[in-house]
Amino acid sequence: MADLHQKALRLEYFTIGYNIAEALASIGFGYLAGSIALIGFGLDSIVESLSGIVLVWRLRRHGRVSMEEEEAIERRALKFVALTFIILGLYVAFEAMRSLLYQEIAQATLPGIIIAILSLIVMPVLAWRKIQIAKRIQSRALIADAKETIACAILSLALLAGLTGRFFFGFWQADPLVALFIAFFLLREGYDGWVESNEEGT
Repeated sequence: MADLHQKALRLEYFTIGYNIAEALASIGFGYLAGSIALIGFGLDSIVESLSGIVLVWRLRRHGRVSMEEEEAIERRALKFVALTFIILGLYVAFEAMRSLLYQEIAQATLPGIIIAILSLIVMPVLAWRKIQIAKRIQSRALIADAKETIACAILSLALLAGLTGRFFFGFWQADPLVALFIAFFLLREGYDGWVESNEEGT
């Protein structure tokens, strides 16, 4: 069982490292291209890294503190992550609506398309491995994290659709429309996380 917890930790370390690299690349290329969808995707990756850090803490503290203390600290951390989701969601929504209103057209970005494709390959495999281990160690937290990873893959698909629409067909509205979808996802995750952090026994 201890070996499985170590495997879970390694998966989380990889998730955090990958998300940080993805965030830096997405925000950087998104800024250069003026793509709010790509920037929003990068901001989501930052928050996902924060969620991963919370889970790493929980896995490392497993068996060292009481379950009540573990859950109390985790709820406080979840509140912070939830608020971050909400703030970033509002920012992305505002920028996307401004882009549509003032017709601020993003440049086509091949690096953004590559980032989305890589995420579409990596995230489903990562989620599958997390679910396998989570079932064996009976970790609800790891199951929830795997669902977040699946959500990242869905966002990657939306991002890919928006960026290819702009790159190949010149449909500039695709970028802010996808950004609004990402903003909705961020706000929903923030709300769900806030509700979960206030539930007893999570």
